[in-house]
Amino acid sequence: MKILVFEYITGGGFNKQALSDSLAEEGRLMRNALLDNLTRLNQTRSNRLEITVMMDWRLNDSASMTGINTVIIRPEHDVTEEFARLVKQCDLVWPIAPEFDGILQNLCQTVESLGKILLTSPATAVAIAGNKLKTYERLNRHHIAAVPTRIFDDDYSPGEWMVKPVDGVGCADSYVLTTRQDFERMATQKGHDCMDAGGRAMQGAIAEYVMQPHLQGAKTSLSCLFKQGRGWLVCANLQRFEFIKQQYHLTDIVVNHHPDLGRYQPLIDKIARALPELWGYVGIDLIESDHDCMDAGGRAMQGAIAETWVLEINPRLTTSFVGIYDALGINIAEAVLQLVHGEPILNQAYNRPITVQAKQETHAS
Repeated sequence: MKILVFEYITGGGFNKQALSDSLAEEGRLMRNALLDNLTRLNQTRSNRLEITVMMDWRLNDSASMTGINTVIIRPEHDVTEEFARLVKQCDLVWPIAPEFDGILQNLCQTVESLGKILLTSPATAVAIAGNKLKTYERLNRHHIAAVPTRIFDDDYSPGEWMVKPVDGVGCADSYVLTTRQDFERMATQKGHDCMDAGGRAMQGAIAEYVMQPHLQGAKTSLSCLFKQGRGWLVCANLQRFEFIKQQYHLTDIVVNHHPDLGRYQPLIDKIARALPELWGYVGIDLIESDHDCMDAGGRAMQGAIAETWVLEINPRLTTSFVGIYDALGINIAEAVLQLVHGEPILNQAYNRPITVQAKQETHAS
């Protein structure tokens, strides 16, 4: 079996423009973790996978990738055509890409249209989960507590508001607005052209922004597997941020921070039923209120969370994935391949927290 791995940032998605160092580093982390999973899996299989990875010409790590076929993407290449060409040569395809500008959705559509096995959620799932407003509307219809989301309409509303692109990833273009002046500045910025990875205006590309109440609480991310309306929770992770100049900046993620997964599984089951299109690895961002519940006598109930809101659903590998093998001994690549024909086997070899450091512009949790 031949498998193609395409991490968009490091794999040539920006081959004709400048690369952000922080995005490239994050992409490299996820790509290398996936390749490590696949290589580790090959050591236990009689029917070995033939692995091919796409690589940006400026980030050529091929010398360190023993046993892996590398395809260098240069400025003269059309990365979309190269991706389609390589997909045709493989049986399995695992894209890792941002949702903005329809990038991930289009990659998934290409794989599906060519009749190959896609090892991520299909394009129909990305169309919903990759759009914050559509995600909120779907969850709300299924009575799942989610952070209220609506289109940013420029009119000042008292309170604290988080404003972000409707299809953005992470914190880079998200701002907390508290004053009328904040709203006016955001309204002006919203009308400007979007910027590419090199900070240049993209002709005619206008970002659509949404606004959400700025809720306080622990930032938890769940690493999950999904298939046909069923969900398996792998681990719960703690995201830690700095708040600088109206923006959150991810500093690190403690993978497997919450060993007690029982309280999250009912939520995963609800999301699986609400979004049966989800398939494979999915990251779910939550906000959990930072005060204990009170019992009938007014006493704090130890470990009881007052309220949990779903913030985002990421239909792809996330940065938390990088630490899962070291935290639990679970090979996510093996589990996803098991999903193709059945159910995943999630046997833990150990159970410990692992901290993954993040660059200041990290976008995937």
